[in-house]
Parts: sequence; structure tokens; C-alpha cells
Amino acid sequence: MVGRQGPVVGRRSLIGAGLGVGVGAAVFGAGGSAAAYAAGGSARRRGLGFLAAAMDGYPDHGSVRLAQSYSDQAGLFSTAFTYDNALAVLAQLAGRTAGGLGRAVVLGDALLYAQEHDPVYDDGRLRQAYNVGPYTFFDGSLQPDGFVRADGTANVGTQFGFTGTAVGDMAWAGIALSALARRTGARRFLEGAVRIGTWIERVGRTDEPLGGYKFGVNGADEKLPFTSTEHNTDLVCLFGRLALLTGDRVWRERRARAEAFVKKMWEPAGGFFYTGTNDGVTVNKSPIPEDTQTWTHLALDSRSYARSLDWAAVELAVVDHAGRRNSTVPTGQTYEGVTFSSASLVANEDAPIAEFQPKPDRSGVWFEGTAHLALALRDRSRAGDETRARRLVASIERAQDLLGAGQTVGGHALPERSGVVSASSPLDTGFGFGYYPYRHVGATAWYLLAATRTNPLRA
Repeated sequence: MVGRQGPVVGRRSLIGAGLGVGVGAAVFGAGGSAAAYAAGGSARRRGLGFLAAAMDGYPDHGSVRLAQSYSDQAGLFSTAFTYDNALAVLAQLAGRTAGGLGRAVVLGDALLYAQEHDPVYDDGRLRQAYNVGPYTFFDGSLQPDGFVRADGTANVGTQFGFTGTAVGDMAWAGIALSALARRTGARRFLEGAVRIGTWIERVGRTDEPLGGYKFGVNGADEKLPFTSTEHNTDLVCLFGRLALLTGDRVWRERRARAEAFVKKMWEPAGGFFYTGTNDGVTVNKSPIPEDTQTWTHLALDSRSYARSLDWAAVELAVVDHAGRRNSTVPTGQTYEGVTFSSASLVANEDAPIAEFQPKPDRSGVWFEGTAHLALALRDRSRAGDETRARRLVASIERAQDLLGAGQTVGGHALPERSGVVSASSPLDTGFGFGYYPYRHVGATAWYLLAATRTNPLRA
């Protein structure tokens, strides 16, 4: 949020404080049309336009740059989350254009720059987030630099405490770099991805009863005790890709370790995956998040666990409109999709999500997660899946058209009807933070992946 309301906190922001938790008829499908496909192409172009604007918000602060994650109105100033920028690389590559490839290479090189120019460490890690442009913080202190500081180091996001390193963020950066290595053949991208995988193996591997890879480290470089289903799902892809690209069998063993943990989180009676473990021994059974249902399918491609998509589509389904309590959706508009977790559906609508934040709408649509589900349904491709996916994508495209108007990046107006807001209304994730109606690189990138049917998690 802005002003006295304070900043909105992103999904992965807790780690800094040491907390955790060819086009032809066939592509249109039943009920599709060339006109609808053309309209979707226009929406995709506008999504890419937003990614470009988020990347180019500070033209006077160097050519080595990352994309600002949220519009200025979110109150996070010029914060660029590593996770969001990894997704931006993948979304640019999904467009399969020379311009998209060029932007993806610039972002990939910026991730490598951060890896090689950390102000403290030289071990291959990336931080949770960086600053990419100047601003004056809430306390009046000036942050004068772009992504590259005056001394040449990467500008770590210290103001909000985004100084830790999460295994999941690292995995996504490695996935993006490995995709660049495949597309360009440039060895530097593969070398960067291998450094990431090596850091994760050294810091994250655990021999606790449930196994897998731990959450990462906080800003003080202290290991965190949690083990995340989501993070280990990411590693199934990253380690699988490293095995293919390097030919080194050790990555296969590491992939198997991560996959084994994910499968231990399966609940066969309910047909869903739990979120992980807090102690390496006991499964954490609540809340149940959306991404552990959809990313697992995208990474594992297993019929044995495909029911998780139906669980997410039914149990996390929401419809948001102006008549809902605490909704910020304008009158006459309706959005459908999924929310963040089972806890989001029972959030206390009488209390703010966090200090200085608004009250939540239990029916707020999480558009990033809605794109996860649309893509996973298209990937599964059972009877009815494409119809459901098309409805979800249409809801996201309507949000891009109508929500988040008048927002800026680096003080510059965003192109009209470009970029997807993270949520239709303020929503409580159940993990100590919320999502809000601000244009977001991550949500927009996932929309583009869903619209182009690009699975970023398949090795």
C-alpha cells in the first residue's frame, strides 16, 4: 500500500526476517474461434508491454537491470524480486520473438551479475530481492542507486529486509538460466544455473526423516528449519534440467531426493498435497496452498497425482464482485479463479491483513494462482480441462483490461490495459501476508505462460 498504510508484502518476503512457512484450427479447441485467438494475442502483447515497462522504469540508472516487481502504488518502491524476474525471463522466451529473447538475455545477465557481485558472499547465491532505482524510504532515508551500486555491487533490498535466500527463489532463477542456456547455447547461463544448484545442495540438503531440501537462509545467513513442498517441486525441474544439460548423473540423485519429499506430502484421501513440514518430522497440514497442487502436476506429469488440479479447482474456487464484503472490484465487474490457500477462504474479514493493511475479501481472486491452474489444466488435457482453462484465462485478461488503471513504475505511467494485478481485491494468504490489486510482474508472467501453453516446470 502507499503512504501511512505501509508496504504490501509479497509471497516470499518473509525470509528476510527469518520467518517461513504455428497457429491453425487445432489450437482453438471446442468452442474456440480465430477472432477469440486474435483477441488473446492482443492481450498477450499488452502483457509483454507491461513486462517491458517494468524492466525499463529507470533508464538513467544503467543498462544492467532487473524488472521492478510491482507498480509503484504497492509501496515496495523499486523492489525487484528474484522469483518475479526469473518468471519474466521465461515469459519472454515463451513468446519466441527476437525482441523477447533479447530482453530475456538482459534479465538473465542481470541475475548473473547479482550472483557474481554480491556485497558479502561469493558462493553462487542470489538474494530474495534487489533495488533497481532510487527512492526515498518511509523514514526519509534516500536509496540513491539503481541495480548496480556506485561501488559495483548488486543493490540488495535491505530496506524491507529482503536479504535472505530461499531455495525456491534460487530454483526459479536456475530454471530461467537453464532455459536461456538451452535457447542461446551460451555457457555462462548453464554455469550460473549449476552454481545455484550447488548452493542448494550444500545449504538445503537434509537427512531429517522427511528428507528433501530445506527452506534456505535468512538475512543473517542462518539456516531456516522449514521444508517446503513448493520449493522441492521447483527442484524436481531444476535438478532434472541440470542432469540433462550437464550429463552429470549426480543431479538425477538430487532430483529423486526432492521428488521423494514432494510425494510424501500427498494426501490420497483428499487428493491434494500438503504445504510441507516445519521440523522435518511432522507434516504441516494447514493451510493448504494452491501452488502445491498445480506446480506438482507441471513438474511431475504423473497421473497418480493429477487429482490435485480438481481439488484446487473446486476447493479454492472464488468469484469476486462489488457485492462481496471488502471487495474493491468496481460495480458491474466479476472475476472468477482461485484464491491462495484454504486459509484465505476463512480469513477474518473484520481485521486488517496486517498492520496498516486493508481488511481482506475472502473471495479475492489470486490471478497468479489462477494462471497456474489454467496452465496445469491445459497441460493435463482431460475432457473439460480446456474449457475450464479458457474461462480462467478470460477472467485474467478481463482483469488486465479493467483493473489497476493509472498505476506507474518508476513514476512513469504504465501503458494502458497492460499488466495483471496480483489480486482482484485484498486477500489474506494465511501465511502472514496478503496480495492486493497492483500490477505485478509475477502474475503477468504466469498469465503469459498459461496463454502460450508453456510449462516452465517440465525438465
